[in-house]
Amino acid sequence: MEFRILGPVGLWADNDDEVPLNGMKQRTLLAAFMLAHGQAISDHQIGELLWGTDPPETFQAQIYTYASRLRRRLSDAIQIVRKGPSYTMRMPTARFDYEEFCTLSAQGSAALHQNRYDEAGEMLRSALDLWRGPALADVTEQLAERERPALDQARLAALENRIEADLATSRHEEVTAELVSLVKRHPLRERFRAQLMLAHYHADRQADAFAVFHEGRQCLEEELGVNPGPALRYTYKAILTGDADRRSDQSVGRPGR
Repeated sequence: MEFRILGPVGLWADNDDEVPLNGMKQRTLLAAFMLAHGQAISDHQIGELLWGTDPPETFQAQIYTYASRLRRRLSDAIQIVRKGPSYTMRMPTARFDYEEFCTLSAQGSAALHQNRYDEAGEMLRSALDLWRGPALADVTEQLAERERPALDQARLAALENRIEADLATSRHEEVTAELVSLVKRHPLRERFRAQLMLAHYHADRQADAFAVFHEGRQCLEEELGVNPGPALRYTYKAILTGDADRRSDQSVGRPGR
């Protein structure tokens, strides 16, 4: 079976048919089990994820019903185990899109740090292709608020790495429009801004690169009261001195460089 949370939460059989799930709470329970990665979840924790801080008096009975219905949707190799006041889901043979994303993203990041740019780009694109929309669609507000920010941050980090691989393989024109959109949506995310500066610079638009820096500096000062961080400062200096022309400095926007 295949479990998916990178978009609408869903369950797919081995023949690629979607297994029907009834309602938001059943999808929330399934997503909570997957994100627990085999660890036990207490009735109290599940109750908060399903109903918030004021669950009904019968919440344990309702959780039992949801878990029982979910068991009937799963293959024999996947178990939902009740032990004391908690549940554990064991899925040793199942696919999980978020685990696949994390594996591909880590492999792509490793390849990037080893300057294997083409390989890195391929793995990171494969990781990002697993996303089918906003993560954890169709779950309760409580679960989405707890888990979605970390998932979104992981996606943005993989996207930054994929763009870095593209810049290192001279795809500056291809990523410029994408970066313009990303900087507009994430104006305080300095690595996207640094990457857009590089894309402009390598397309012989040095004035545009400097304009992106100064806009970012003003935005950071107005929104956070801070100066540009190392990524932006180093990229600005590299463009100003011509160091950005060197292939080894395509990663000037990477934190820690």
